[in-house]
Amino acid sequence: MMGPSTDADTSASTAAVAHPPPPPSAPPAVSLPQVAHTLGVRYQHFLDKSVPQILNRWIATVAIAAIYFIRVYYLQGFYVITYALGIYMLNLLIGFLSPQVDPEILELTDGPTLPTRGSDEFRPFVRRLPEFKCWLSITRAFLIAFVMTFFSVFDVPVFWPILLFYWIMLFMLTMRRQITLMIKYKYVPFTFGKRRYDRKGASAADITDQPRD
Repeated sequence: MMGPSTDADTSASTAAVAHPPPPPSAPPAVSLPQVAHTLGVRYQHFLDKSVPQILNRWIATVAIAAIYFIRVYYLQGFYVITYALGIYMLNLLIGFLSPQVDPEILELTDGPTLPTRGSDEFRPFVRRLPEFKCWLSITRAFLIAFVMTFFSVFDVPVFWPILLFYWIMLFMLTMRRQITLMIKYKYVPFTFGKRRYDRKGASAADITDQPRD
């Protein structure tokens, strides 16, 4: 009575051994370019979301700068890196305070100039270096400089008061030239709101400047 059942079980076992179940599929391999692309997309998404957060962005940058200066003060070194960082910041400041088109070049080519009177067409100040790019460059510079302080090869011995004196002199000369250009071409590197116009199309400032009887 048990013979047929035993033969059936033996046949099933033989079939299972002859045809083993397929192994589980391995997860797809992730290449390095795909990882780099994913990180780049997330990084750009983070930057896009931080554009309107002007105050929070600059607070974070000030905190990073404070951490860097505390580390330099604690280590008593890396003054050359700090000097190069200061020169780079000065270059960014010049771009931030300068118009997109050099007024001296416009003067030579007889191109459009900046408005100097209330009756001139209102044009907002367009910077050579926008605020967001300026912030991003400063933040990256401090982060790179902070990482460099972990490598002693960048700690070049130097008399730091001389570097500080050079930087102050360079800052004063650069700002003097920048202020001279502002006075000469009568522009301010800041735009405070927009002008309001009445129904006739004249600006409120022009109406106020008109002589009264």
